[in-house]
Amino acid sequence: MSENQDLMKKIQLSFQRLSKGQKMIAQYIMDNYDKAAFMTAAKLGEKVGVSESTVVRFANVLDFEGYPQLQSELQEMIRTRLTTVQRIEMSADYSSEENTLKKVLKADIDNLRITMDSIDYKVFEASVKSITEAKHIYIVALRSSTTLADFLGFYLNLIRDNVYITSRSISDTFEMLFRVDKDDLVIGIGFPRYSSKTIEALHYAKSQGAKVLAITDSILSPLAANSDFTLTAKSNMESFVDSLVAPLSLLNALIVAVGIKEKNKVASSFAKLEEIWEQYNVYSNKEKNSK
Repeated sequence: MSENQDLMKKIQLSFQRLSKGQKMIAQYIMDNYDKAAFMTAAKLGEKVGVSESTVVRFANVLDFEGYPQLQSELQEMIRTRLTTVQRIEMSADYSSEENTLKKVLKADIDNLRITMDSIDYKVFEASVKSITEAKHIYIVALRSSTTLADFLGFYLNLIRDNVYITSRSISDTFEMLFRVDKDDLVIGIGFPRYSSKTIEALHYAKSQGAKVLAITDSILSPLAANSDFTLTAKSNMESFVDSLVAPLSLLNALIVAVGIKEKNKVASSFAKLEEIWEQYNVYSNKEKNSK
């Protein structure tokens, strides 16, 4: 039984023993789980017409320690189910530009905090090691995650050889992956709603014996099913836009850690690059241009 069915089944099985107010909460959640998942206990109670304490007791009846745990499971349940239209409807609470700014920044701060608190440092270290040891590195990402692939690929290409970004089209992805083998690393990046093509590419890479690193939002992500290492970063956002702040920060940490491991090689590469950048005026130099 899937997690979605587990939670809904739990509510259904408990329905008969709930109080009148708790039944109203249960019915609202079953009918409007996408909206309830982002309501506070007070707001849910107000919407249903019961007290906040009734909402808390409802969570306890379902064997949750409190309402935040129930809310977290609801949010986990809907990660891959919300359509863009539903996500736009959820943005209705952004009532002003100032409120929008504060809510988005707070959500990103929360995503960063949760990511930092939940990171598995042993997996992070193993991921860094796999990047430094791989013969070839292929980065697979589609849709909004292509931004992350470009960022990671840009810096890894400055640190080491044989880094390929396969995010432009799925046909290009398989054409670039068809020689992948046990000495290579494939990095798959994907967040809800997950690209089915990214999942298929990781499955193929795994079948060829390559190591697979998944960078996604949860160990329950379908990208994790074919990975040797899974690094998670939260991307929750009550809007139609995906939050890439925590994922980008995680990639930043990976790049820095790899750079430290390859310190001598990085220093040599950047020394040569600085000469090229200077010679061909890659970067603006106001002081030089003013002379």
